[in-house]
Amino acid sequence: MAVPEKIRKQVEKLREELRRHEHLYYVLDQPSITDAEYDALMRQLSDLEKAHPELLTPESPTQRVGGAPREGFVKVPHSTQMLSLDNALNEEELREFLDRIGDTTYVTELKLDGLSMAAHYQDGRFAQAVTRGDGLIGEDVTANARTIRSLPLSIPDKGAIEVRGESMMNRRGFERLNLEREEQGLPRFANPRNAAAGGLRALDPAVTAARRLDFYAYHLVSGGKKNRETHWESLEELDELGFKVNPNRRRCKSADEVLAFCSEWESKRETLPYEIDGVVVKVDSFARQQQLGWTSKAPRWAIAYKYAARQASTVVENIEVQVGRTGALTPVAHLQPVPVGGVTVSRATLHNEDEIARLGVHIGDEVLIERSGDVIPKVVRVTKEGKTRRAFRMPKHCPVCGGNIVREEDEAASRCVNANCPARLKESILHFAGRPVMNIDGMGDALVDQLVDRGLAKSVSDIYNLTLDQLMELERMGKKSAQNVLDNIERSKKNPLPRVLVGLGIRFVGVRTAVLLAEALGSMDAIANADIETLQQAEEVGPKVAESIREFFDEPHNRELVERLRAAGLKFDHPKKLKQAGPFDKLTFVLTGTLSSMTREQAAEKIETLGGKVSGSVSKKTSFVVAGAEAGSKLDKAQNLGVPVLSEEHFLEKLGEKK
Repeated sequence: MAVPEKIRKQVEKLREELRRHEHLYYVLDQPSITDAEYDALMRQLSDLEKAHPELLTPESPTQRVGGAPREGFVKVPHSTQMLSLDNALNEEELREFLDRIGDTTYVTELKLDGLSMAAHYQDGRFAQAVTRGDGLIGEDVTANARTIRSLPLSIPDKGAIEVRGESMMNRRGFERLNLEREEQGLPRFANPRNAAAGGLRALDPAVTAARRLDFYAYHLVSGGKKNRETHWESLEELDELGFKVNPNRRRCKSADEVLAFCSEWESKRETLPYEIDGVVVKVDSFARQQQLGWTSKAPRWAIAYKYAARQASTVVENIEVQVGRTGALTPVAHLQPVPVGGVTVSRATLHNEDEIARLGVHIGDEVLIERSGDVIPKVVRVTKEGKTRRAFRMPKHCPVCGGNIVREEDEAASRCVNANCPARLKESILHFAGRPVMNIDGMGDALVDQLVDRGLAKSVSDIYNLTLDQLMELERMGKKSAQNVLDNIERSKKNPLPRVLVGLGIRFVGVRTAVLLAEALGSMDAIANADIETLQQAEEVGPKVAESIREFFDEPHNRELVERLRAAGLKFDHPKKLKQAGPFDKLTFVLTGTLSSMTREQAAEKIETLGGKVSGSVSKKTSFVVAGAEAGSKLDKAQNLGVPVLSEEHFLEKLGEKK
């Protein structure tokens, strides 16, 4: 049945509107609607595409989420070699380059610290993305690149176009990622470049999407206008096509202007939201570029002026522990003050116990420190052992609240497990009040900051004791706004037990795990008092999750929090789920490849509804492997082990559905 023209126009209008808002937000940094309004538009488009799958196209804004995880990357040759640049490590070397080129116009651009990528477009649609690789051959990262919001999926030019640029991560996103990794017991990334490179080359596009990478275009390789004569004009054309082009660039008509630009941004680099490690200087005229030519490794008409490393030596006077907003304990070195890159530094992070052991740092040692764009500098290495050096020992109890400190065997970070620890209280309240948890609308960062800073909330549970008068005394809080917050707090008491469990902030206990725990054990008390073996009787709860639950409830401060929430009237009971045998009872399925009739998540939900289980890996115990299009190594393993393989058609038959 043909799709009505009205629906087609509605879909195209929604796509155009979403593309415009993506460009405003991710490229121009000028959002014109709220996140909620944007999400509503996206949902509307997604619903229409699901209802009319024949309208779905690869460049639709809904396709940025990426596909299923891949088994590996395909190697792709570049249209022309992606050369690296020669470096000038000081002003003298840069002057030598400029003197050799002679009198001409240059373009100076900030040298972004990321990963080079080539983006190809055909007929106005994004078609392929390839990493730099060795310069001759790169890796196809098309699915991952689709998740980069500042990379347009469609452009007004309908020809064949290749654009090269830098995939990167800003400082704020980098710090957020490292906090999340610490919370998960994973090692921190050393710098944004490593995090961006790992994200772009992740086998699962969902990992790339979570990194929130950015793409700055810096070179229009082919296509576009035919009468461009300068690099500056090509940058302007990239801007017109909708690409994000760094605005911090300049046309310089002399060597002195080039040097002035380099000096200006070396002093201003800390004001930028992203990392740079220098300035790229290019001859502007394409004709002059052709005259100068290339070596086998780099163009003769461009150079990268690298800023000096911001390092200095000083002495560790003491090592103290800070407790972060997630409860992670971070040792911080207190240093003899020393100037580094124009800033006096008196502290540097040591990250965790393992990092201290790796570096061999003792109090009293002389160390080399480096500023690399982090919130505080880091210790690079010990340069001289102190005469009266003494070792650092991680405290047994939280230095802020005295609560229990836990460090899992396979994790680097130690952490305080007290949800009411003052050091992590703001984050605990924000998590508790969040939309997927207790859904207390109006309780955002600004309100929570005031509640904690003014002593109105010394515990998560204190939000249930707030009064209208207390809220009205806060900034930007009138009577109506205050009453709305109180109404939302009161409404949250009706949330079921799984949401309360998630709100407690127990590590590894997300929405699904909380539901399974509540359905298996039936009450907060049963969960809080269960031993590790009993907890593991709940579906999908393994030893690591069970130990984390026990650690949480073994902390007396957390028991007090639970009792206060009980007194506030939150729901602590939940109907147990009596497991009923279904047609898939005791059967385990593995999904691989892409299904045309449903997503993997929908397929998994259907299997579980019928009593089956879904696993991520194939073994001899697997009952069936469901193989969709482009099935990977899981299909090969199933065939080697003799595990039955179902095509999508046979899978639908088992579900009682017809394709």
